[in-house]
Amino acid sequence: MMTSRTAVVTGAARGIGAATAKRLARDGHAVAVLDLLEDQAEATAEEIVADGGRAIAVGVDVSDEDSVAAAVERVAHELGVPTILVNNAGILRDNLIFKMTADDWDAVMGVHLRGAFLVTRAVQAHMVTAGYGRIVNLSSTSALGNRGQVNYAAAKAGMQGFTKTLAIELGRFGITANAVAPGTIRTAMTEATAERMGITFDQLLAGAAERIPVGRVGVPEDVAAAVAFFASEDAGFVSGQVLYVAGGPRD
Repeated sequence: MMTSRTAVVTGAARGIGAATAKRLARDGHAVAVLDLLEDQAEATAEEIVADGGRAIAVGVDVSDEDSVAAAVERVAHELGVPTILVNNAGILRDNLIFKMTADDWDAVMGVHLRGAFLVTRAVQAHMVTAGYGRIVNLSSTSALGNRGQVNYAAAKAGMQGFTKTLAIELGRFGITANAVAPGTIRTAMTEATAERMGITFDQLLAGAAERIPVGRVGVPEDVAAAVAFFASEDAGFVSGQVLYVAGGPRD
């Protein structure tokens, strides 16, 4: 029988993060729903509790060291020692490089890379003590390059190197680290991309579906299923891997 553990999911107020939080709760884990949007995180946590799970919402700025430390300690105190971590928090500041500001670059790096670093550093201390851990980082097909996303693509490629290094350093403590790289997924973030491109959301989704071998775009639950595998006890001999969840080799 699967052991019930405490999971931390960042950026879990909506989209892929919310779907992942709900999936881990259905798998029997207590879930800390972390997000800058604390009111929306609360709604996700309440939904989990209403379905019979255990969850708390924690407002956090993942790019702020003190905020992260306080959030992780609150999780340990209220839900139990966190031994599952999903680094999902992310933002977009898309533009072609000649139009991109340094602030747009720094903001994306701050949330994706600095955020993943700070949260992982805080949570891995609990994992090492427990002798068990599952870390899942959200990358993207954009890591392979995507017009108008030089900051996001660099951050998501960085998440892959971050993941592989965590796997090397933490493996001897019973901790695995893997990454999931979604393609086009139907989320609010993807809708913002359509707006930037000057097309409707439906046009973006239809165009993407034509290029995807399985003939459809993804939904957050598709990604959550992949995360749930890496977060499971069954994945104990899988570490340092990047799984593309894109309906084909890439979107």
